Amino acid sequence: MAGEQLQVLSALDLAKTQWYHFTAIVIAGMGFFTDAYDLFSISLVTKLLGRIYYHVDGAPKPGTLPPRVSAAVNGVALCGTLAGQLFFGWLGDKMGRKTVYGITLILMVVCSLASGLSFGDEPKAVMATLCFFRFWLGFGIGGDYPLSATIMSEYANKKTRGAFIAAVFAMQGFGILAGGIVSLIVSAAFNHRFEAPSYQDDPVGSTVKQADYIWRIILMFGAVPAAMTYYWRMKMPETARYTALVARDAKKAATDMSKVLQVEIEAEETKVEKLAMESANSFGLFSRNFARRHGLHLLGTTTTWFLLDIAFYSQNLFQKDIFSAIGWIPKAETMSATQEVYRISRAQTLIALCSTVPGYWFTVAFIDYMGRFAIQLMGFFFMTVFMFALAIPYHHWTLRPNRIGFVVMYSFTFFFANFGPNATTFVVPAEIFPARLRSTCHGISAAAGKAGAIIGAFGFLYAAQSQKKSETEAGYPPGIGIKNSLIVLGVINFLGMLFTFLVPEPKGKSLEELSGETEENSPELDMQPPTNRTVPV
Repeated sequence: MAGEQLQVLSALDLAKTQWYHFTAIVIAGMGFFTDAYDLFSISLVTKLLGRIYYHVDGAPKPGTLPPRVSAAVNGVALCGTLAGQLFFGWLGDKMGRKTVYGITLILMVVCSLASGLSFGDEPKAVMATLCFFRFWLGFGIGGDYPLSATIMSEYANKKTRGAFIAAVFAMQGFGILAGGIVSLIVSAAFNHRFEAPSYQDDPVGSTVKQADYIWRIILMFGAVPAAMTYYWRMKMPETARYTALVARDAKKAATDMSKVLQVEIEAEETKVEKLAMESANSFGLFSRNFARRHGLHLLGTTTTWFLLDIAFYSQNLFQKDIFSAIGWIPKAETMSATQEVYRISRAQTLIALCSTVPGYWFTVAFIDYMGRFAIQLMGFFFMTVFMFALAIPYHHWTLRPNRIGFVVMYSFTFFFANFGPNATTFVVPAEIFPARLRSTCHGISAAAGKAGAIIGAFGFLYAAQSQKKSETEAGYPPGIGIKNSLIVLGVINFLGMLFTFLVPEPKGKSLEELSGETEENSPELDMQPPTNRTVPV
């Protein structure tokens, strides 16, 4: 039998969409804007880093980052993010969402700026500095995942909660787009001011000394949006659900939300104390009760996010290599260093503008109508279809008349990733777990995703190499080729579609209804499995 909902939580669930909802979206969303900018901007400058620091005199092609260095530069921030998601997710449930929120932002600002600095000018010193600060940058970014999602879910009303959480995540699309635009502007400005010949005309002169500033400016710019929102983050009150259900301070929860909602709310201290004594509000993460009620849910959120991010980060971090392979970006030796940055940035900006950003906002528009389950299943299905459509006739797409068709098909995989599992895997873990474990469980789910991203980032780097030793990049062993790599990604997307059936549908339900936190204690209740199924039985 369900217990009576706290007045402060009912007020939040039934509140009409108000200005504070949009304020919360912007404040939390700017963190995700910064996250995406910082994580994906590295792919815009890795080719430039190879030219500057790993040039080989007399080589027919420009210098490239050695395999281990490239893997570290591309993947170290993801390793930091994984650690940050677990640590700050747990800390958010122990100390409160607001307190930890400020710590993660400071870390992101400081490490974004420090990423553009180096201790010395030798390649080892520059790469070591870059990797060190990008790890801690990722650590701060990791904290933003569970905290932003949890804060938005606990502030939102139940009618449009999915759209609000998805809107926070959709700022990631603008972050990816901003990275491309900043890179375009900076590279175009340097190319205009310091014009250089192509590598095949002048191997040394093709990389002007001033090009070393380009990658530093691009990476350091990530600190700007994060710094702009620090004041507003600190002004946000703690969420009422944490204050009432975890900290058990009914008076503060009522006072804070009375100011936010501009209505009188009664402080129900007796009811909060009664709820605190219920067994549904006391079991821990590693208890049998949690395993029975939420075990399959946690398995569903972790596996789907893990599988999605293998494919999503492989595509995002290495789209420049795929576009080079099909000839959409000219061969490196035909361009100067600044021209190459410009071409890579232009390609990734077009993909972001035409498919990535629209996909996110389609999710925002339809998530509370279609539901999370339907969007996630649909997204995985079409990602599988388009990945196989690219992979099986791969030779056809490499022919010059068909290159635009390849880019269009590739864009559709991004569109359905974002109008699909890339958004829903972020939304659902913030809705279905109890308040005292919500941030922790979201952090675990997100960390599983980043484990997939690390596999995608490191694995695709090697797997996508040509099967012929003569055609691999310097220092890499032969791989399975781009065609077979795309087939593997298609299979991974199909597995994601299957594991989606473990994820419940939270549409239209309150957070407490989903987690069972306001259920009255009874012997029958403790023996019952969870009832918020994905599909009817």
